[in-house]
Amino acid sequence: MYRIAILQGDGIGKEVTKGAVNILQAIGDRFGHTFHFSYGLIGGEAIDREGTPLPEQTLHMCKQSDAVLLGAVGGPKWDNNPPHLRPEKGLLQIRKEMNLFANIRPVTFYASLAASSPLKPHVIEGADFVIVRELTGGLYFGKPSERRVEKGEEVVVDTLFYKRAEIERIITFAFMLAQKRKKKVTSVDKANVLESSRMWREVAEQVAKRFPDVQLEHMLVDNAAMQLVRSPKQFDVIVTENMFGDILSDEASMLTGSLGMLPSASLSVDGPALYEPIHGSAPDIAGKNKANPLATILSAAMMLRLSFGLTEEADVIERAVKQVLNAGYRTADIAQHGDFVLSTTEMVEKVKYAILDDVAIERIMQVYV
Repeated sequence: MYRIAILQGDGIGKEVTKGAVNILQAIGDRFGHTFHFSYGLIGGEAIDREGTPLPEQTLHMCKQSDAVLLGAVGGPKWDNNPPHLRPEKGLLQIRKEMNLFANIRPVTFYASLAASSPLKPHVIEGADFVIVRELTGGLYFGKPSERRVEKGEEVVVDTLFYKRAEIERIITFAFMLAQKRKKKVTSVDKANVLESSRMWREVAEQVAKRFPDVQLEHMLVDNAAMQLVRSPKQFDVIVTENMFGDILSDEASMLTGSLGMLPSASLSVDGPALYEPIHGSAPDIAGKNKANPLATILSAAMMLRLSFGLTEEADVIERAVKQVLNAGYRTADIAQHGDFVLSTTEMVEKVKYAILDDVAIERIMQVYV
């Protein structure tokens, strides 16, 4: 039995996690696995109900589970809260408390979604890379981070703080990942300005000596942002610090046409991993059954592969998603003229049908075309 903690969070988080649970249950039915789901509060709803963005019982439940599946947190309702009562604080806290140091965000080109991307098909065709983001250091966790008054004037400070060991750990992970792929690491920094980036570059050079079969290149973050839209096929594994990784991975999502298509895994030093789509809570469509559940479903596939070693099961989910997309089914965020536009629950059912029946797509087409 696999124990999975479900943190639905806010906005569309409830809808997309419900869809992923449905898919995991279908995998259990097909392969004879038992998944036990426990539910906890995080983010804005946790603030409203428990007075904190990460209740202690939620953290305890997650640490006792084999893996964690998260929806999304945040929304305008809590925008004016003090810093310690903002939904995002719960997300940062769970990363730190569970030692989730490495965030893995695969970016995969789907031929059937080429028209949904703002980039020309010949630019994105064949793109297949992974962004490895350091997740527990940098500006998001450095102290001091505060507003104060100096000589009668209000000032603000945020601190970018890293230990050398933290940098070495994430870069080493990126090299190990690259060894299993196309053997190229692009280390992204701002070494022409930031001292932290100069240390980052030094450490990358040192780590590279231990992996002579892997090519290392350095790229300034502003150039990396440009290269992602100019020539994304050049990348294999991109490794970078926390804030740069946050920004670049959102940019990279547009290669697939939507934030709703990118899954992620946050891996721990010594405990369960956390899986989540990279999109936000989308409060404007929450409760309307319009959200794209595929990034969360693909995050569940990553969970099966990385946390449970269920490679075949993960492959089945990913293949089912491709089949449904190839059949022309879309949620509104990736739809083009002539596509079959589905609700969240309808998209989940199509993927589930493809998982449980290998010829399901042919039958779907016979019914709907």
